Amino acid sequence: MRNWRKQAALLLMVLAVWLLGESAYLFAKARFAQYLLDDAWQRSLRDGNDHRPWPWADTAPIARLVFPAQDKKLVVLAGASGRNLAFGPSHLSASVTPGQVGVSVIGGHRDTHFAFLSQVQLGEQILLQSRDGRLQWFEIVQIQVTDVRDSDIRLQADAPVLALVACYPFTALDSGGPLRYLVIARQVGRGLSVS
Repeated sequence: MRNWRKQAALLLMVLAVWLLGESAYLFAKARFAQYLLDDAWQRSLRDGNDHRPWPWADTAPIARLVFPAQDKKLVVLAGASGRNLAFGPSHLSASVTPGQVGVSVIGGHRDTHFAFLSQVQLGEQILLQSRDGRLQWFEIVQIQVTDVRDSDIRLQADAPVLALVACYPFTALDSGGPLRYLVIARQVGRGLSVS
């Protein structure tokens, strides 16, 4: 009987170490990926070309968003696939490139990269840096919760517009519900090109 208890305790300890190791691995992978994304972004700024953050990546940075009031800087990835969204906010390719005339849709997970959107306020400024180093200022003009079953994001506009989208509510235990948190920002000015 005693031998059985020792084996069960050993099995539980091995399982606990394995689960902790798995969690540590995922955390380390996510942190390291951000360094690789920043490096790929800096290389893109230098030469204006796409640079994948790692050799097997199917995406590349296309812009950077800076939220001064929230002290956030985010690299935006091309293509809003589930894999890309795991590493950062991603651009919906059916919309215009961020910074161009029209509506650019950028999605992010509510519990990671876009969690801070629950704190943004109307009138806050967003700085968009494009791959060529061009800077554009945007102002948050609308914040709303929409139901994807009843609404669409209109992609036409006569000026550059950012539509930042995250699942809602931010504190939901289940992901993938029909509600989306939508932050709309309109261009208010352009800055100098910075590399």
